[in-house]
Amino acid sequence: MQENLILVILGGIFLVLPILLTVANTGSLIFLPKSEKNRKRLKWVEIITIILGVLYSALYAGVMDDRYTFSDWTAVLTNEQKHTPIWRGALLTVIVFAVCGMFGYLVLSFVKLSRMAPLVIVTAMAAMYLGIVECVLWIVQLFSMQDWILCLFPFNCIIIATKTIRQKIWEWEEENIEKDYSEKGHFIAFINQKLLKAAYWPFAAFLIMWPLLGIGIAILALFGQQPDSFIKAWTETSDWTLSQRISPPNVMMDEHYLCTVAAGGHEKIVKPIRMGERHGHRIVVNRQLCIANAFEQILEEGAPRFHKHVRHFYDTYGFPVAKRIRSRFAADVVYYLMKPLEWVFLAVIYFCDVKPENRIAVQYLPKKGMKI
Repeated sequence: MQENLILVILGGIFLVLPILLTVANTGSLIFLPKSEKNRKRLKWVEIITIILGVLYSALYAGVMDDRYTFSDWTAVLTNEQKHTPIWRGALLTVIVFAVCGMFGYLVLSFVKLSRMAPLVIVTAMAAMYLGIVECVLWIVQLFSMQDWILCLFPFNCIIIATKTIRQKIWEWEEENIEKDYSEKGHFIAFINQKLLKAAYWPFAAFLIMWPLLGIGIAILALFGQQPDSFIKAWTETSDWTLSQRISPPNVMMDEHYLCTVAAGGHEKIVKPIRMGERHGHRIVVNRQLCIANAFEQILEEGAPRFHKHVRHFYDTYGFPVAKRIRSRFAADVVYYLMKPLEWVFLAVIYFCDVKPENRIAVQYLPKKGMKI
């Protein structure tokens, strides 16, 4: 009963609440709030959406779903894991333009229109356009039935940005803010004078977005980013919609914790020796794994009933241990803890087999036709 209650509460927090916020944001985009009171209420909805969106996305991708990793396409992953949808080499570029879009939103949301020149307003909109482009790319990159929940936050960001732009155009026209730049006589004043009509803002923001993008790329180049990092961030990846790279095939570990150790530990410690095959899947093989399997083979041949009990114990307690080995450090620790048993297994093999090293060497060899 308590477990069901906890599941209901977690479902409400992590699924129902984001959907309700999405509905609220979509409704306020369609029906722009006219009164100051409603605008303030909906502004709080936007703030809550952004805060929870960042938090929930990080929790879901980093904790709740083991498929997502922060590994580039060159890394060999395990089981159903996926490589990072954003190339790590261009991560700084993605973060900077995301912050740029957020800054544009904050300017338009919390600075009064009467205190800003039209060119400042349009530049803030252009910054938001860059954020919108990144959100669209993220949705296109990840969108699928499995990953739709990670598309919910950027979708809300697009709605919030679009609503903010529409809202500011309506407020400017409704308040009829009067400014005159015609007498100042310089180019910036001329642009501001032309932008006094709010209907020009969306197109003007689109034009300003391109030099803003160019300036951002030029500055980022000083910090080691490539000029085309904005594009490579999405294409130098594997497993996703815009990916242009083909990653190495995933290694299957079958939740066998010694397989997990062989594939997950530091190479200098666990010492993988080759690729092998287990239950039709490719696995990483080290000597400890081969010795353990050779010992089990001898046990099965010589004492099948006892082997059955040992196998049951291993399956019962080995799988939970394997699920907790989520880091290289943990795999290294298990490797060292298994060392005494490895020596016992090796002694039994040498006592019971005429050619013990031959038996060890043939463990997990691929079947005919299996590509390794």
